[in-house]
Amino acid sequence: MKSAVETLNPTRVRLTVEVPFEELKDSLDAAYKKINQQVTVKGFRKGKVPARVIDQRFGRGAVLEEAVNDALPKFYTDAVNEAELNPLGQPEVDITELKDGETLNFTAEVDVRPTIEIPDYSGIEVEVDAVEVTEEDVDKAVEELRERFASTTPVERAAEDGDVVTIDLEAKVDGEVLEDGIANGVSYTIGSGELLDGVDAAVTGLSADQEATFTSELKGGSAAGKEAEVTVKVTQVAKRELPELDDEFAQMASEFDTLEELRADSRKRLENMKQYDQATQAQERVLDKLLELVEVPVPEKLLEDEINTRKHNLEHHQLGQMGLDLEKYLEIQGKTAEEFDTETREAAVKGIKTQFVLDQLVNQEKLNVNQEELTEHLMRRAASSGMSPDQFAQAVVEGGQVPLLVGEVARGKALASVVEKATVKDTNGEIIDLEDEEEDETAEAPAADADEASAEDKAEEKADKAEEKAEEKTEG
Repeated sequence: MKSAVETLNPTRVRLTVEVPFEELKDSLDAAYKKINQQVTVKGFRKGKVPARVIDQRFGRGAVLEEAVNDALPKFYTDAVNEAELNPLGQPEVDITELKDGETLNFTAEVDVRPTIEIPDYSGIEVEVDAVEVTEEDVDKAVEELRERFASTTPVERAAEDGDVVTIDLEAKVDGEVLEDGIANGVSYTIGSGELLDGVDAAVTGLSADQEATFTSELKGGSAAGKEAEVTVKVTQVAKRELPELDDEFAQMASEFDTLEELRADSRKRLENMKQYDQATQAQERVLDKLLELVEVPVPEKLLEDEINTRKHNLEHHQLGQMGLDLEKYLEIQGKTAEEFDTETREAAVKGIKTQFVLDQLVNQEKLNVNQEELTEHLMRRAASSGMSPDQFAQAVVEGGQVPLLVGEVARGKALASVVEKATVKDTNGEIIDLEDEEEDETAEAPAADADEASAEDKAEEKADKAEEKAEEKTEG
């Protein structure tokens, strides 16, 4: 077999391949054998029809077609390996000549990974947000915790903003009650915005056993997106009462004995969150700077496939789970279809460029992935998917996705190596050493995990007691 490579553009090549006919022998034998199992010829046992009879009865052309279809993938792969190409996607194959007993010639056009030259990136400088936690931030965190321990007390008055009402709902579309349009005993906090648009105005001012009707667009269910006439009946009005912010609250809501200790812990948690956000921000901005330094041609076919995949995942997975279609999503986002297409294309281009550049760095820096790193990544991916590590690992192995996970880890290491050489400053002009922060977090992790476990047990016990108190108060 002889082959030659013609570069059509930086991301596409054409392979021209010449195959001597004798190299088709194995595929021809396999073709005769396959046809033998499929046909019946009088006078011959099944599977024992001679080749010359098959040629006479069914045509030599049918045998050649079967043999070539069988052989092409191997010849194409051999040509790709010989030329040391990195193909992307499936090739477009064209048989240019097939002479029985003489030769098989074909061409194959395919997208390939572009050759990328990565310049010195040690001079990259980026600015990130400073880690600053204000008293207002701490107040907000403590207040959110306080909200979780609020109790409710039934009252004999009209419902007001912030009250918790128990309501029955009935939705009609075109005068007909929907099969899934009835809900009874729903607990709702007025002003939370967690139910239908218009429900807040409808229930405000109503007392127990009073009802009102309003129109609203349904967010989910069998008539999602349609206008419905909704009747809401209040069966109970309850006033929310927040616990006093004192040491007793700290003891009830956490493992701490004083409010001061609780606030200090809240501050530390907020600082850790902001440090994590800062590190993420540094990675994103360093990556953007790196991509600006590198010329990366993008294969058009690969780009179109990536755009279609992103749109499909959004429409059929993410939006589908929320009961939305693309048109409604764009309306909520305040975007036109053209703006959405532009943003999707830009994101796809960046995603492809990022993978090409980081993969090149992996090869250039000879970065490897060990079992421990792969396991840690698998655990994180499992947690984000809502599956157990064992379930996720099984799905990855069965789906043949292990190389993809290895690639993700390797690219993460490549980006980390770039960030390590970059100069990262916060908005106060202070140089941030992200490596030190990661080491500190790693060193503290075992102790923190142990503390968190005991703290959760203690907090859960106190939360149970708090709920008992709230129930007693409600019953009273």
